[in-house]
Amino acid sequence: MGSRRSVNGWDAVVVGAGLAGLACARDLGAAGLRVRVLEAQDGVGGRMRTDLVDGCVVDRGFQVFNTAYPQVRRRLPLRELRLRPFTPGFLVHTGRRRLRFADPTRAPRQALRGVAGGVAGPRDLAALAALTGRDMLAPAALVRRARDTSTRRALAAAGFSEGFVERFFRPFLSGVFLEEDLATSSRFFHLVWRSMARGTICLPAAGVAAVPELLASALPPGTLALESPVTALTDDGVVVDGGREVAARAVVVASSPTVAAALLPGLPLPPYRTVTTYYHLTPRSPLREPTLVTDVRRRFTNSCVLTEVQPGHAPRGYALVATSVLGADTAGRERTLRDALAECYGTDTGGWELLTARTVAEALPAMEPGLPLSRRSRRAAGRYVCGDHRATGSVQGALASGARAAREVVADLAGA
Repeated sequence: MGSRRSVNGWDAVVVGAGLAGLACARDLGAAGLRVRVLEAQDGVGGRMRTDLVDGCVVDRGFQVFNTAYPQVRRRLPLRELRLRPFTPGFLVHTGRRRLRFADPTRAPRQALRGVAGGVAGPRDLAALAALTGRDMLAPAALVRRARDTSTRRALAAAGFSEGFVERFFRPFLSGVFLEEDLATSSRFFHLVWRSMARGTICLPAAGVAAVPELLASALPPGTLALESPVTALTDDGVVVDGGREVAARAVVVASSPTVAAALLPGLPLPPYRTVTTYYHLTPRSPLREPTLVTDVRRRFTNSCVLTEVQPGHAPRGYALVATSVLGADTAGRERTLRDALAECYGTDTGGWELLTARTVAEALPAMEPGLPLSRRSRRAAGRYVCGDHRATGSVQGALASGARAAREVVADLAGA
């Protein structure tokens, strides 16, 4: 691409209005560049989208929002999201009863009661407090430079018993990593654990889509174009919807992994995890608290009553239950899931209404040991890429990846 300003006045085109693309566009604009954001869908957010289904607020897949991420604190006025928190800790169904796991750094009395009730032994509770305290207080840079191995090996090295890992970490982390073997990078695990210890897990009142919408609202008028799919890159910019050309000095591909690979042949991508979330509507809440429920038998990764967190997520007089499972929605799976939920919640689920099921095929990149926590965005002269597949697969990772792409674009254009 040439070094002169494009004839249309765009210094940069950002392909995709997910978190990475929005962060990149905002930083490019703050640096004084003229930016155009082209989004194929009818709204911003990428995978962070929310729908209204029969009066219920339904995210496209179960998602939570962590207030501790540095990029989040830097970019978002959190008060405007009207956040409400989940309970610190969670409930796990063992096959016979529900056990409560409390964070010993936030609820020490509850954690000690768990020892008395056989939830965890003193050794495991001490190891949990040490792990949480260390990750919470250590500089993030130190965590990133630590020796990398699998999460399972790291937990064993930290002194946790195998039984505690199976009861506590494996059910909970399968919903975080979207894999059951604890094969995810230990460095990523420690960064996630750090963010959980330092922040609060919440839900926005209007659904998770409120997060990217708040980011997009800060873009200058005329920056964002929806329903504008980019179908090819050219020497002078991009082609929109197979015909219209948009010229720019730099192009940042911030789209889904599938689209990014099509626009940038040879782009290395990690495997992606698939998850399906079932949304059930019921007249009575099966759990009167905003708490995640996990299952030792791994019939689902997690379940929660969304209306206990945000009552406005369903019409008055109804409870909305979200339950996630690994993989796609298959024949008979929802019926089997109802049986598991009946056991775990201790209630009859036969009358629950299946509101909808949402499968997200590219929900989270696989993050195996040795995977770089961040990567350069520059692919060629004037061409860049960002997204959660270029960093840690999280809100923080996506935003940081977009910020890094913006820094590289600004530096390159300044030197052109």
